Amino acid sequence: MSVYQYIAKDSTGAQTRGQVEAADRASAIASVRAQGLFPLALGEVKAPAQAEAPAEPQRGSGKKSSSVAERFKEPAPAKKGKGLHTEINLNIKLPSWMRGKVKTKILTQFTRQLATLVTAGLPLMRGLDVLKRQMKDSQMKEALDGISENISSGGTFSEALSAYPKIFDNLYVNMVKAGEAGGVLEVVLGRLAEFAEKAEKIKNKVKGAMIYPIVVLCAAVGITAFLLYTVIPKFKQVFADMMGGDKLPAITQFVIDASEFVQNNGLVVATFIAAVIVLKKIVGKTAQGAYFYDWLSLKMPVTGTLVQRTAVSRVTRTLGTLLSSGVPILQSLVIVRDTTGNRVVSHALQVVHDAVKEGEGMTQPLAQCWVFPPMVISMVEVGEETGALADMLTRIANTYDDEVDNAVAGMTAAIEPALIIVLAVVVGTIVIAMFLPMISIIAKVSGGGAM
Repeated sequence: MSVYQYIAKDSTGAQTRGQVEAADRASAIASVRAQGLFPLALGEVKAPAQAEAPAEPQRGSGKKSSSVAERFKEPAPAKKGKGLHTEINLNIKLPSWMRGKVKTKILTQFTRQLATLVTAGLPLMRGLDVLKRQMKDSQMKEALDGISENISSGGTFSEALSAYPKIFDNLYVNMVKAGEAGGVLEVVLGRLAEFAEKAEKIKNKVKGAMIYPIVVLCAAVGITAFLLYTVIPKFKQVFADMMGGDKLPAITQFVIDASEFVQNNGLVVATFIAAVIVLKKIVGKTAQGAYFYDWLSLKMPVTGTLVQRTAVSRVTRTLGTLLSSGVPILQSLVIVRDTTGNRVVSHALQVVHDAVKEGEGMTQPLAQCWVFPPMVISMVEVGEETGALADMLTRIANTYDDEVDNAVAGMTAAIEPALIIVLAVVVGTIVIAMFLPMISIIAKVSGGGAM
């Protein structure tokens, strides 16, 4: 018989802990459920190893007998071949600061699978063991080992998750904590999975929409640089030999001057661009600079609307998910404030938090921030009046998700032809500039041949 320690919830949702004796894990789970409890975590309590008693020497023999453990010890596998056998273990663990973050896709899949297993009635520890065996990401697998060990030692699931902040952020940990307190862990895990899937979907759409414009822009810059640095100087020499000192057309002279500037000052231009990038990074590290860049991203002519709608969708969905999971309003506002990713929106949410802390509603402080449109303010006001704020916030997020999809599609449809036109104008200008003198040269040669 082994001793198992468990964490479970009763019919009212209250959490309880205890120990049961059982022959195996399945029997322990059955014993916990027989008490009218729903097991959340269960682990075997390992007893300290007993010291082996020294073996008595066999009678009639000058040798001491081996212990019981040694008698039944499996023989070591025979070595293949001859000579020195050396085993080298290359499983080197990098320090935490050298490891990157776990991909959002992996975390989303883990959350969805764990929600499915727990909803199906599988105990939390069993579900973690199942996912740990099939996990391919080494960093995530190591985290699951630590989480399982923490829970087996008597800790809660949320406490175990909080030990890995680079993988599970405050939003994740607090929602799990609320689910444990309310006895609805499987529901909260499902909401977390849905939240992560929708956020990743929007992120991928925005990234996908920017791939084509970036490729076209890079192609335009590369082609222009190649023409200015390689092709134009050869035409310049041809014009100098065949024009006989005649004045070149204005557009041709402009292109040649641009080519000479690139050739003579290429290093200066590259240094200037690098300095601007470094300066932008340095300014972005300051509080005022970061706030200005976030404000500028919301005010940009083309992309500003898309950034604003994405921010509103993220804020309302996160806040709605937290509130529907049972997280208190003040704590929810703090979590959303820290995870919004935009300092202008974070400042607005801090104002809302302070107002709610003083006993006021969310509508008035939200209305003071221009980021949130009047429609959002009206729906939040209705949600507060009817007591269905979480549901109303989720509806706002769904609405703005659709608007983000439409904005991405519209921006892509507008940017693609615009970039093609820009590329055509740049390359066409260079081609025309090079062919105008050629026409004069051909006309001069034709006239001289006729004479």
